[in-house]
Amino acid sequence: MSGLKDARLIVVKVGSALLVSDDTGKADRAWLTAFAADAARLRARGQKLLVVSSGAVALGRRRLGLGRRVLTLAEKQAAAAAGQSLLMHAWEEVLEPVGLHTAQILVTRDDTEVRHRFLNARATLETLLELGVVPVVNENDTVATDELRYGDNDRLAARVAQMVGADLLVLLSDVDGLYTADPRRDPAARRLPVVADITAEIEAMAGGANADHGVGSGGMATKLAAARIAGAAGCATLITLGRRAAPLQAVEAGEPSTLFEPHTTPAAAYKTWIAGSLAPRGVVVVDDGAAAALRLGKSLLAAGVRAVQGAFGKGDAVVVRDLAGAELGRGLARYDAEDARRILGLRSDAIEAVLGYGAGPMIHADDLALVRRAQETA
Repeated sequence: MSGLKDARLIVVKVGSALLVSDDTGKADRAWLTAFAADAARLRARGQKLLVVSSGAVALGRRRLGLGRRVLTLAEKQAAAAAGQSLLMHAWEEVLEPVGLHTAQILVTRDDTEVRHRFLNARATLETLLELGVVPVVNENDTVATDELRYGDNDRLAARVAQMVGADLLVLLSDVDGLYTADPRRDPAARRLPVVADITAEIEAMAGGANADHGVGSGGMATKLAAARIAGAAGCATLITLGRRAAPLQAVEAGEPSTLFEPHTTPAAAYKTWIAGSLAPRGVVVVDDGAAAALRLGKSLLAAGVRAVQGAFGKGDAVVVRDLAGAELGRGLARYDAEDARRILGLRSDAIEAVLGYGAGPMIHADDLALVRRAQETA
């Protein structure tokens, strides 16, 4: 069981070794065309797809004549700048003919770790997905330094899957799953079809970076790290062979893979993180009507807010209390404290006239973890 058919939102990581031809140094048009047919098939049955794509540096280094030697950081950044347009052109050329639009999203590590940037990036990705677009995400290598990089797109893909609440992360690899040893060196190696927990024994099965390709930076160890990140966010991870036409369809047809199972759902994992992992920076007091709406799963609108306490920023965690002082839950504020005070009590359609932007809720329902009362758990 791969989880592909049941997933609502799928993130697929495509590495440089798949996307860039070893022989020409150009985008592998045949492989991309077959993958585009795969993507169109998923979209036709109502699934959303996001691609995390390597390849900008590999394509750019050929354009700049940098050869296959080890590049300095400045050369990598220059190659990324020169290759990013080639990368997006390659994706557009194969996705447009099958009726799919694409959009480029370049991120740095801060976009998944700084909360206000996380919210902004997530909102953009969610909007694109709702519009039926296939976002193509890559690390912004033109500005990222070694200290601020993800280091590989496996971990980037896991962070993006966490950000958008994906059900399944697919890592296309040079092998068809996780083996008990490196199958290229040990003929007795056995593939594991399903992994329930990433234990020390499982981690010991991972080898080093793939030395057979000169353009990739990942290996099985980074894929296990990505699977751990995704699993903590309630997202399953599938590792399978990428070097075949329509690799997703191949898995559904029974080709080998390894599925790493999560132990929670994306929504539950996210709300657990909000409730227990973030130190609140302020308090929002709501009226009885808003309190009742929150218990029904609604977002917190400015109209129901009666007081704002503290000096929090956009994306910071805040405690939500009712008029009696009881804690209703904790959530991520979509306005900073100063702007929140300016709009408290206002209808949503009046916010933009006051702030010059916005009209959304004070705290979105997706970003709010409610306190479960005793009668709810009895």
